Amino acid sequence: MKILLIEDELDFVDSLRRALERERFVVDHVTTLKLAREATLSGMYEIVLLDRTLPDGDGLSLVSELRSCNPALPIIVLSARGEIPERIEGLDEGADDYLVKPFALDELLARIRAVRRRPAVSGVTEIRAGALIFDVANDEAVVGGVRLELTRRELRVLSALMKRRGRTLLRETLEQAVYGFDDEVQSNTLDSHVSRLRRKLIETGAGIEIHAIRGVGYLLRAEK
Repeated sequence: MKILLIEDELDFVDSLRRALERERFVVDHVTTLKLAREATLSGMYEIVLLDRTLPDGDGLSLVSELRSCNPALPIIVLSARGEIPERIEGLDEGADDYLVKPFALDELLARIRAVRRRPAVSGVTEIRAGALIFDVANDEAVVGGVRLELTRRELRVLSALMKRRGRTLLRETLEQAVYGFDDEVQSNTLDSHVSRLRRKLIETGAGIEIHAIRGVGYLLRAEK
C-alpha cells in the first residue's frame, strides 16, 4: 500500500515513517498543502494521512480537493487538535477518520485496515486471476490457501498489475506505484523486482503470467 503522509513535524514524521515502512507500506512525505497538491497529481496513493496544522494552512482544506478527484480515497486526519468540535469538523469535512496525537501505532494500523475494508474504497475486497487471490485491504496474495511470502516491492508490483489485470500497465505508472519520492531507482531495478515476482508466482503455481511489453510496460493475465 502506498501512503501520502502530509505532516510538518519532522521528529514525528521520522518515527512514524519508519514504523509504517516496517509494516511494508511505501510512504511519501510532504510538509505543506502546496507540495501535497503536487504529489496527488500522480493519483497513485491508496491512503492519505493528513495533519491539520500545516505551514500554509489547515489540512482540512485539502480534503474536498482530494474528494473531487478521487471520492473513494481514504483520508485519516492525524492531529493534536482533539477537542470534540474539531473532531466533528474534520469528519464533516469528509475525512474518513480522525486520530488525536499522541496515538499508538497499533491503533493507527487498525484504523488504516478499517478504512481499507469499506466497500466505497474500491468496490471489491479481493481480486482473482488464475489460482491467485489478492486481498486488496490487507495487501496479501494467496494461492491454494497459502499466503505468498513477498517483499514490500514485490507486493506493490503485484498489487498494481492485479488491479489492471488483462491490460498493459505503463512502466512509468508502475514505477510510481512501487517507489517513493526518496527511493533511488536504477534503470533495471523494476525489472529485477518483476523477475523475482514472476519466479515466485511460477514456483507456487499461481497460474498467472507477467509479460514484458518492450518499450511500454507490463501485462498480467491468467495462464491459457
